Amino acid sequence: MKAALVGTDGTLLHEARRATGRERGADAVVESILAFAADLRAHGEEHLGGSAVAAGVAVPGIVDAEKGIAVYAANLGWRDVPLRALLSERLGAIPVALGHDVRTGGLAEGRIGAGHGADRFFFVPLGTGIAGAIGIAGVIEAGAHGYAGEIGHIVVRPDGPDCGCGQRGCLETLASAAAVTRAWAAASGDPDADAADCAKAVESGDPAAIRVWQDAIDALAAGLVTALTLLDPGTLIIGGGLAEAGETLFTPLRAAVEERITFQKLPHIVPAALGDTAGCLGAGLLAWDLLSTEVSA
Repeated sequence: MKAALVGTDGTLLHEARRATGRERGADAVVESILAFAADLRAHGEEHLGGSAVAAGVAVPGIVDAEKGIAVYAANLGWRDVPLRALLSERLGAIPVALGHDVRTGGLAEGRIGAGHGADRFFFVPLGTGIAGAIGIAGVIEAGAHGYAGEIGHIVVRPDGPDCGCGQRGCLETLASAAAVTRAWAAASGDPDADAADCAKAVESGDPAAIRVWQDAIDALAAGLVTALTLLDPGTLIIGGGLAEAGETLFTPLRAAVEERITFQKLPHIVPAALGDTAGCLGAGLLAWDLLSTEVSA
């Protein structure tokens, strides 16, 4: 878990990290979040001269932001956790905003990161899976049911690997950091090799690594072209573990997207700027938005 105290202008005032403790079960994870938030608030009171006036929390999985409920997260094992109410109670009844981790990270990248100044952007982190956040005029479009932006489950190769969602050939089975790790471990014969190792081998000219890498880029480009055909973003922000490869990823990816477009407008394709602090900063922005809404109301 990553947490932060965030100023009114998005400045990171204090940052802390703590183990999720998911091996102890869902209830323990929830308690870890509540205790972490309380400790963070206490730090502000002791070291920054004041208590937090609102809180934001971003979690993975299915989120009902309007009701403040963490509906489901496979990797954390919880269902229907009233996280907003629990946090507000633990923090002395201050306002609490709940958001989806990728959409919240996208909010931060759009407002104060790589998408700053872009009216329409699409944020895609390439990690264990692939998700997306659609930014429009400084806010993130969640969709009618909170599922908007799930680009990782666009089918790009119908005969491809099985996906946990029940389909075959989804983008995240082919182009996520986890997918590249699997492919390179198999191709290299090293079960401990990962996507970062593949990127290094690409840079050294290894033909097998180049094949694995290009296969992932081809799949990623296909998925991104589908997204930009539907969304027409001005800026496409790529983050997550694979983006850490820098131009080893971005140079061939820009070329692969460009060669696939016909009538579509090519967006600016840029790396994310905030790294793994995006979620913290985004959660802070959600909290400030909550206060602004209350003031205007």
